[in-house]
Amino acid sequence: MPDPPPQTLIRAVVRRRFVVTGWPWRSLGYLLTTPPMVLVAGLPLAVLALPWAVLLHQATTGDAPTPAELALLPLAGAGLLAAFGPLVALPVAAVERWRLRLVDTRPVEPAHRRPLAGGPGWWLRSRYAEAATWRALGYAALLSTVVPVAYGVVLVLLLLIVAWVASPLMVSGGPLALGFGQVATAADTVPYALAGVALLPAVPYLLALLASAHGAAARALLSARPATRLHAELVEVARSRARLVDAFEAERRRIERDLHDGAQQRLVGLTLQLGLARLDLPADSPAGKAVAGAHEQAKQLMTELRELIRGIHPQVLTDLGLPAALHELADQAPIEVTVDADLPGRPPAHVESTAYFVVAEALANVSKHSGATAATVTASQRGQTLAVEIHDNGQGGADPARGTGLTGLADRVSAVGGRMYLTSPAGGPTLILVELPCR
Repeated sequence: MPDPPPQTLIRAVVRRRFVVTGWPWRSLGYLLTTPPMVLVAGLPLAVLALPWAVLLHQATTGDAPTPAELALLPLAGAGLLAAFGPLVALPVAAVERWRLRLVDTRPVEPAHRRPLAGGPGWWLRSRYAEAATWRALGYAALLSTVVPVAYGVVLVLLLLIVAWVASPLMVSGGPLALGFGQVATAADTVPYALAGVALLPAVPYLLALLASAHGAAARALLSARPATRLHAELVEVARSRARLVDAFEAERRRIERDLHDGAQQRLVGLTLQLGLARLDLPADSPAGKAVAGAHEQAKQLMTELRELIRGIHPQVLTDLGLPAALHELADQAPIEVTVDADLPGRPPAHVESTAYFVVAEALANVSKHSGATAATVTASQRGQTLAVEIHDNGQGGADPARGTGLTGLADRVSAVGGRMYLTSPAGGPTLILVELPCR
């Protein structure tokens, strides 16, 4: 079974047929397109580092800088690079990631995260706060300083090899310098020419090693690291989860509004008509008894519909907020429930809704399973976190593994980025603490 084609230049170099593949030409293309990138990155950075250049010039020429210059020039250079360097480095990094495909065919993902909101202000705020931006600036600095030196050394070696090969044709009666000595006759150039011819097959490998080293540095500084990619994916998952929660909450409100304004109003009208018809008919007549039965069923249906609407989204939560809704839950509970809810303001709508339904479900579980006679609900805001505690005097022993109720509560809390803690030793009491972010 043939080996798969290499994805990187450094892996291709160790193959026996490297010279007859397309990789030497890819490395040559990468090297030839580097000087324009050096100019694009180096000239703006040189302008930004001009205060440092002035200070260096004064130090090398013997013109001692004043104390004010010694203090201000380094700060000015650092400030200019910090303020405007990323604006140079980011487009350079984008081009470099595209150019890296010449020597590395593996996907190169940028390490930048999507801004939280649109507009240039949010974009700048996001980019300047990312480590990836400053790694890009570091790469631009290397591209402007170290890369020209490395390329220059390799270029000198290539020119030296070419000079050795062509040395028999270059001798014209005078001494000729060939790097490690001088020659005066064609006979003297023979060792150099033979050495140059022997080194010619190594030229593609030399260029490939230079290009692969450059590409490895570019990938290390400009591509997303595994931890960074994982963090970005988790952030995107959290955002998509928040969007789903918001969409679900909006849909639930729409259903509640349609039932309240549509079906409930028509049912109210039907109940009134049945009541009027009941008054017009003799109570002991068959028609009167039938209308009376229909009237009672309509009133029962009205009660059930109100409970259904309240279960979808209570109107008191929308109108008066979480404390009033918790007091209403306490009034409806079959056991004594004390509510202590003192909030400085209204949390976000999805947080209020989550807290309400968590308390409603927890009180339902207390009434059904705990054997408690009293419970306490406490809601408080600690910074940007809404904390809700449900405490009962029941028999304890609550275990999420024995039912889906507590698991459902934890899932509901997790959907909005919150956390739920449970303590329920055998014999009681049981305490549920829910923390919901209010950002």
